[in-house]
Amino acid sequence: MADMEEYGDIEVIFEGEEERRPPECPHGPTVLFEIKSKGKKNGRRFYACSACRDRKECSFFQWEHEKISEARLLARRLQTPSKMPPFTHAQYCTRFKEFVSLPLDQRRFCVDCQILLFPGELSSHTSHQILSDITVSQLRRPSLLLCPLENKKSNAQFLFADRSCHFLLNALSGLGFRKVLCVGTPRLHELIKMQSTDNKGDAMRSLLLDIDFRYSQFYGQHEFCHYNMFNHHFFNGEETANVFLDFLTEDGSKVVMVADPPFGGLVKLLGHTFSKISHTWRKLHGTESSVSEMPMVWIFPYFFEPRILECFPSFTMLDYQIDYDNHPLYKHGKCGRKQSPVRLFTNLCPKDIILPKEEGYRFCSICERYVAAENKHCSICNACTSKNGNEWKHCTDCGKCVKPFLLMFCFLAWSHCSLCGHCTLPNHHCGQTGCYNCGDQGHKHRTCPNKGKKNLQQQNRGRRAQRTFKHRTNKTTGQNKSGKIAHKKHKKVI
Repeated sequence: MADMEEYGDIEVIFEGEEERRPPECPHGPTVLFEIKSKGKKNGRRFYACSACRDRKECSFFQWEHEKISEARLLARRLQTPSKMPPFTHAQYCTRFKEFVSLPLDQRRFCVDCQILLFPGELSSHTSHQILSDITVSQLRRPSLLLCPLENKKSNAQFLFADRSCHFLLNALSGLGFRKVLCVGTPRLHELIKMQSTDNKGDAMRSLLLDIDFRYSQFYGQHEFCHYNMFNHHFFNGEETANVFLDFLTEDGSKVVMVADPPFGGLVKLLGHTFSKISHTWRKLHGTESSVSEMPMVWIFPYFFEPRILECFPSFTMLDYQIDYDNHPLYKHGKCGRKQSPVRLFTNLCPKDIILPKEEGYRFCSICERYVAAENKHCSICNACTSKNGNEWKHCTDCGKCVKPFLLMFCFLAWSHCSLCGHCTLPNHHCGQTGCYNCGDQGHKHRTCPNKGKKNLQQQNRGRRAQRTFKHRTNKTTGQNKSGKIAHKKHKKVI
């Protein structure tokens, strides 16, 4: 991989995938990528893991048409079982039934191994952190019992806040959907399961597709599928795939897909998978439904809108902001941002999705959809143009609305640059198309030889910030330039 620094952009290759059989890694069939060479029309192609961008998580790499030795193939076959769950899904289901039947004081959960424990298994977990007296209420909410997976380069697992989870469920049930295909949304699946238990008469149903096999401990084989959304791979083969097909087939006209992929995942791969799911649904209900696409909700940050619309031109981005319990920034309150950048992208009719008025959303009669309070309608664009939750301003030269920019605790309005031909920040580099780190036009940032070093502008900005901070600190503590505390002279009180 060291010689890849000489190359440029990397693209996913889908052409001819029906004919070829890609090699497999522990996460299922790999994906074919192409590295675009400088000055060459065709680049070099290679296979890599679909789910992990971190080579420490999955080290699979193979050039296209590369001959693999028997020893290397054997090493791969030996590696795959070590990445698999310790039990099959059927065994997990049997264990769960036995676990529930145990007295409360014998129910244990190993935090280190993330597994439900029986009394006879405690001896091999003596040095681990153990939770005792696991109640039925805890078993109904496994997302609170399990530790979230937070590797940003593989399976980053951020869980909906209750506010967002209840909104999604209420909005979908209000639109008449009775079944939800939960792709990477364990919290939503959990809430639907809880409500179905409490309201058995008119309950929604859900099927969870997730790469986190730990949920096999808590859900039956018709409630959970161990699944990789980046290559549409069912780990347990046809048995699990048939569960997915049965879920779409039975009363499939009232099913909606809700997907919450890791934000570091490739949009092109996700779009390809969601298109396959939609195509499968359409094949099953082609004569029954006049809709060309399966009803879908894709949850992703707003700045990915252009890429998502390339995959699904029928999608609309809604203003509703999704919050997460365990994300350091994407949540409301003192610990997070004032505005969450995560939005809903959907092919459902925007005017039918009612956003909560108590959170500041309002209905725009011109756009015929609910928008955020700060999203003002532009009479020139004839749309509510804001994407990030702040009020945008129209630029006559660009012919569109542009956003403000928060820098050093002050709002800097973007201004139109005649050289660049678009609105940008006042201190930008005009016409720069090369590396934004060092300014060289001959390469991009990812192949910059000074990638680990800050550029001159960043260094100057850092020095200014340090001087400002030092000045404010000295002013507060009463220190002089030498760093000593300056004693104030007090008048004698007579």
